[in-house]
Amino acid sequence: MSKILVIAEHLDGKLNSSTARAVSAASAVKPEAINVLVLAEAADAIASEAAKIDGVSKVLTVARAENAHALAAIYAPQIAKAAAGYSHVFIPSTTFGKDIAPRVAALLGVSQVSDIMTVEGPHSFKRPIYAGNAIVTVEVDAGSTVVATVRTASWPAAASSGAAPIEALSLDVALPSHTRFVNLQQGKSDRPDLQSAAKVVSGGRGVGSKENFEIIYKFADKIGAAVGASRAAVDAGYVPNEMQVGQTGKIIAPELYMAIGISGAIQHLTGIKDAGTIVAINKDGEAPIFEIADIGLVGDLFKILPELEAQLG
Repeated sequence: MSKILVIAEHLDGKLNSSTARAVSAASAVKPEAINVLVLAEAADAIASEAAKIDGVSKVLTVARAENAHALAAIYAPQIAKAAAGYSHVFIPSTTFGKDIAPRVAALLGVSQVSDIMTVEGPHSFKRPIYAGNAIVTVEVDAGSTVVATVRTASWPAAASSGAAPIEALSLDVALPSHTRFVNLQQGKSDRPDLQSAAKVVSGGRGVGSKENFEIIYKFADKIGAAVGASRAAVDAGYVPNEMQVGQTGKIIAPELYMAIGISGAIQHLTGIKDAGTIVAINKDGEAPIFEIADIGLVGDLFKILPELEAQLG
């Protein structure tokens, strides 16, 4: 039977929702057990959150000073050691997971499976390639440990009504000293987190300037949405790159996605294909975004958005 180890993603003492999505993917394998591994300096609060995720059999913690920051060089040897006896190691396909998973796979001497979007069997998975234009089935040798990143946009977050036991894990593993944490630079915002928000409003090159992007912020705040952007808007300097949605940015699956002044390059569409309802506003009626939009409005965004805002009261 399969036994899966899910690596918890967390920041500032709080568990990221990507962990619950990875647990959903693990549950699809129908394993004998799903354990969550929390690596942190102080793991208790994070472990308590992880223990509530439905489907989790046990939460394992490794609390040590070296785990204060998610450095792949530090985390990977511990994960590889903890993975003994497990058939699968699942990690969210976020910046965190994409950094750590290749090292874990290398230490275990196996090939990594990236971005699993569906589970066909214990060793068979589907993942997107060519910017999501094609889906391939990846088969892993039954005798190998499966190290995989989970495409979080393709999986719902598991509910939080469980009460799994928590156990401290002691790992006898030497940690490298050639990598050290300097600082973390990240954008600060009072708006919802882009990757987990139920509603997202994104602006593109059609917004015209950094100053004009205020109309996007204002509308997003009106409906309680996170704010994203196309790569063209980021490259033009309208917004910082952590707001980029798409193949080379964040892949998201909100209930509502509004694309404002975004033409719809394939790289952008890859990042939003799993959204529930897609609304597009663009003055170009031939823009590719309209091919996938559930609701399309052709016109000047600087007239349409204020009108929509007025209708919202």
